[in-house]
Amino acid sequence: MSDPVVDNAVLSGNSSVAIPTDISGQILDLDEDDDLEVFSKGTTLTEGSSFNASMQTSPASMINQYKFEEEEGDADTKDIFVTVDNPESLVTAIETYVTYRVMTKTTRSEFDASEFEVRRRYQDFLWLKGRLEEAHPTLIVHPLPEKFVMKGMVERFNEDFIETRRKALHRFLNRIAEHPIFSSTEDFKIFLTAESGELTSHKKQGPSFLSRMGETVKAVAASVRGVRNRPEEFTDMQEYVDAFTQKIGSLDKVSQRIVREKKEHLEELKECVPIYTLWSQSEEELAEPLKSMAGCLDSCCKETEEQVKELNDHLIPALHEYVLCTETLKAVLRRRDNIQADFEAKTEALAMKKADKDAMRDELDKMEDRLEWANNALKSDWTRWQKVMRNDLRSAFVDTAERNINYYEKCLAVWESFLHSQRTEAEENGEVDFS
Repeated sequence: MSDPVVDNAVLSGNSSVAIPTDISGQILDLDEDDDLEVFSKGTTLTEGSSFNASMQTSPASMINQYKFEEEEGDADTKDIFVTVDNPESLVTAIETYVTYRVMTKTTRSEFDASEFEVRRRYQDFLWLKGRLEEAHPTLIVHPLPEKFVMKGMVERFNEDFIETRRKALHRFLNRIAEHPIFSSTEDFKIFLTAESGELTSHKKQGPSFLSRMGETVKAVAASVRGVRNRPEEFTDMQEYVDAFTQKIGSLDKVSQRIVREKKEHLEELKECVPIYTLWSQSEEELAEPLKSMAGCLDSCCKETEEQVKELNDHLIPALHEYVLCTETLKAVLRRRDNIQADFEAKTEALAMKKADKDAMRDELDKMEDRLEWANNALKSDWTRWQKVMRNDLRSAFVDTAERNINYYEKCLAVWESFLHSQRTEAEENGEVDFS
C-alpha cells in the first residue's frame, strides 16, 4: 500500500466555521465490494494521576489507580453521543453488503430532535470523510477502516471481521463527534439524521466528476512545482510525521508478529495436554503429577487464548489505526503545500504580468487569506491530534500492561498450586523434598 501520487482534493477555503487558536497476513484487494474493509489508508474522496502511600502496592492495583487527567470531565461537557452497532448483511440481485445502525443522542439546538436512528453502509462513511476533507483540507480526519481484507479471514462476512469493522466505524464517528469543527458541519448532521433516500439525494449534490478531475490536475501541477518557502513549523511537522511513521509502523509489525508467535506457542501447548493425559494412564507411579501437569497446561492454554484475544481486540487496533493516521497526516501536509504552491505561482504571475494587475491582486489577496486559513487550521488541529494520539497510545500501553500482569499472575498461580500439591504429596510419602 504505497502512498498515492496525486492529491485528489477539492480545496475549499470558504468556511463559516472559525478555526480555534489480529491483523496479519497478506492483503487481498476486494474492489468488487467496497463494503469489505477493516481499516482505511487510501479510501477517501479527496487526497490530498499521582501515587500515594494509602494505595495498594501490587503491580495490578497500581495500574488500576492510574487515571488520565484528560479523561476527567469529558462526560459532563459532551453534548452528542453516537453509537454504531447492530450490523446486518443485505443481499440484493447485484450485491451483498453490510449496514450498521447509527444511533445519536444530543442536546444540541441545531438538531430537530434529541435522538436519531439511521442505517448506514461503508460507502456512506466514505462519503462523509470525503466531504469533511473537501471543506477542511488541512484539518485531520480520523481514518476509516481500510478497503482491504487480510488473508486468514474465514469468510467475507465472518462475525469477527464485521465486529472489527464495526468498532472502527464507531471510533471514526466518535472522533468526528469530538472534533470542534467537524461535529458542527452540516454534512455530519445529515449523516446522523437523514433517511437513506434523503442522504442519497444529498450525496448527489457534491462536486461533479469533471470538477474533481480539474482539482486533481491542479493538485498535480502544484505538487510538481513544489514549495520554495515552506514555513519551518510545517517542515518540522513533516519530519515528525516521517519519524512517527517509521516508529509506529515498526511497532505495529512487531506486535502482529508477537501475536502470531503466541498463537503458534498456544497450539504447541495444546498438543502437550493429551500427551501428559495418555502418559498418566500407563505410568501408575507418576499418574497424579502427570494429570496435574495436563491440568496446568490446559489452564494456561485458556489464559493464553484470552491474552491473544485481548491483544487483537485492543493493542493491535490501536497501533494500526495510527499507522493509518500517518497517511492522513501526509495527505494533509501535501494539501497545505499545494495551497502554498498555488499562492506562490500566482504571485510570480502577477510580477510578470503588466495588464489587469488589479484583478489579479484581488485574486491573490483571496489566495493569501486561504493560505493563512489553511495554516492556522493545521496548526490548531495538529496540537489537538497530538494530544489525542498520546492519550490513546498511553491508554493502550497501560491497558496492555494491566492485562499482561493479570495473565502472568494467573499462570503463576496455576504453577504454584502444582508445586504445592507435589510438595505436600512428597512430605506425606516421606520422600525427599525436590525443592
